[in-house]
Amino acid sequence: MKTLKVALLGCGNVGSQVARILLDDAEDLASRTGARLELTGIAVRNPDAPRDTDLPRNLFTTDAEKLVEGADIVIELMGGMEPARTLMLHAIGHGASVVTGNKALLAADGATLFEKADAAGVRLAYEAAVAGAIPILRPIRDSLSGDRITKVMGIVNGTTNYILDAMDSTGAQFADALADAQRLGYAEADPTADVEGHDAASKGAILASLAFHTNFDLANVSCEGISSVTADDIAAAKDAGFVIKLLAIAEKLDNDGEPGVSVRVHPTLLPRTHPLAAVHGAFNAVFVEAENAGELMFYGQGAGGAPTASAVMGDVVSTARRLVLGGPLGAETPTGSVPALPFAKVTTSYSIGLQVTDQPGVLAAVAQVFAEHGVSIETMRQTIHADGTASSAELRFVTHRASEAALAATVEAIKGLDIINSVTSVLRVEGV
Repeated sequence: MKTLKVALLGCGNVGSQVARILLDDAEDLASRTGARLELTGIAVRNPDAPRDTDLPRNLFTTDAEKLVEGADIVIELMGGMEPARTLMLHAIGHGASVVTGNKALLAADGATLFEKADAAGVRLAYEAAVAGAIPILRPIRDSLSGDRITKVMGIVNGTTNYILDAMDSTGAQFADALADAQRLGYAEADPTADVEGHDAASKGAILASLAFHTNFDLANVSCEGISSVTADDIAAAKDAGFVIKLLAIAEKLDNDGEPGVSVRVHPTLLPRTHPLAAVHGAFNAVFVEAENAGELMFYGQGAGGAPTASAVMGDVVSTARRLVLGGPLGAETPTGSVPALPFAKVTTSYSIGLQVTDQPGVLAAVAQVFAEHGVSIETMRQTIHADGTASSAELRFVTHRASEAALAATVEAIKGLDIINSVTSVLRVEGV
């Protein structure tokens, strides 16, 4: 039986589980691939660092460059831009196929990696880069390749979903829900990449690239996180029959008669009847709309060592089988050229929260601003707050669909009214 040499870069939560599977399930993997997968080494910064998984000490090395030079398959699980990018290019240059879960690098410079892999005739596989254990990239790339995808909308960050779900179910403030997520290990000590939407934006760029056969990177993604979402926003959404989720959305739109694609990440109100509204805790889900297949949803664990290792090993087995049987390799580079549209071109709905002085004429004045900008109001809720002799009102509007440009201009004009104490929240609405 043929032997394929496998090099592993990184041995964190995911890397250690990948190493365990390669060692413990060697016989099963050989029967599935037709080749023995020999783990030749694990490149790490500190071979003596404590690890949850007990692995042979002789496998560890600090010489990553030498390790990849003799490999047939390189598994990159270091994360970050460098040295991951240099090592992946080094591996490709030495004829190794690469399996990675590095969404940040793929979103920032995937085009270069795809081009180099295609030129070298090796495979670049990255199922683990989006939504952990959920098999979403391969179905979009392969199963739906004969269809036209019109929209991909997903909860692709478990940390933010856990926080928003906790706020929805317990009424907790954002800071308290975040602290709980950190205590449980769902959020990092520095949660910026998650709560500000950067992690989801990287995944959104990858999903858009596959769904619409065009290279999109982080510069094409409009990004807004959840740190400004308050318990009042959550409660108001619940009262109106909505739940708030951080969504990555890639959508094909008409741009003055020509197709274009909008890629965006932002907190979003969803009707509680929408399938994505039922995704709780740190789970992920991706909702796909296609012309012929209709609506599809993929759901599962989006993070964690063992679940993500499952996705990595799926790519390893697939790559190994191609190497054994002589199937096509390459990175399956997107070949289309659909333009990325600016956020102002998006058509959406808004939920707008206002604090106003409770006096005659307020509603009329606000409604006039909406009308002047061509935005119609779908629903309005009013809550009166009495404070001594004074009283104020909280108004929450949900608009009909309009262009992002018109809605943003409406909000700016409302802020300029003397009767407005503050604009408390502006959130987008999907699924209605």
